[in-house]
Amino acid sequence: MEETISLKEIFEVIKKRITLIIALIVGAALIAGIISYFFLTPTYESSSQFIVNQSEENQSDAYNVNDIRINVEMINTYNVIIKSPAILDEVVETLDLPYSTGTLSEKLQVSSEQDSQVVTVTATDPSPEMATKLANTTVEIFQNEIPDIMNVDNVSILSKAETAANPSPVAPKPLLNIAIAIVLGGMVGVELAFLLEYLDNTVKTEDDIEKKLGLPVLGTIATISEEDIRTDQLRTQQQMRRRGGKHVS
Repeated sequence: MEETISLKEIFEVIKKRITLIIALIVGAALIAGIISYFFLTPTYESSSQFIVNQSEENQSDAYNVNDIRINVEMINTYNVIIKSPAILDEVVETLDLPYSTGTLSEKLQVSSEQDSQVVTVTATDPSPEMATKLANTTVEIFQNEIPDIMNVDNVSILSKAETAANPSPVAPKPLLNIAIAIVLGGMVGVELAFLLEYLDNTVKTEDDIEKKLGLPVLGTIATISEEDIRTDQLRTQQQMRRRGGKHVS
């Protein structure tokens, strides 16, 4: 027989386990904040741009749509070449980097807008100054090497990377991490609350007896606390005093 749960029962489960849910949310937020602020190394970005255009010897020729289309198509090839060992090996050697070409490739992102001749090379590094050096050196070496690699001379540097006076790290993002942790903590808390409720086989109400044992409830014995007894005794004494006062009068 398929069991159903009402919206009221859902809220009752959440209300019953609200302390657990809040504890998981607060705990997840604290862990995310501590990791973001004290354990993750901040990284910085710096970007340099170059443009793919006509070679210098053809600058006097009319610049038509076909030339632009060809340059845009070549950008896809350039995006691969700029992260190849032919370029990055020289960057590593020039800057005397303490890591390999593969590691440097992971620090670089090459992107271009659709149908645009401008290519952006973005470098990330724990040091903002090094990020700037990586971006500028990569573009400069690419510009110097591309004529020999493809026998073309159509790359011009559009803008060089610069280190800001007070650079801000692009990662980690503590507030975003904490927000994600709060959502995940809440989800885990709610799921855990329903799991505990599902695993709880104790009998608490008359409905539990009828559902689990299949027996009708003939009667119940109320639970009386000591406070209820004291209250009842006090009420009885007050009633007796009132009756005694009326009898005397």
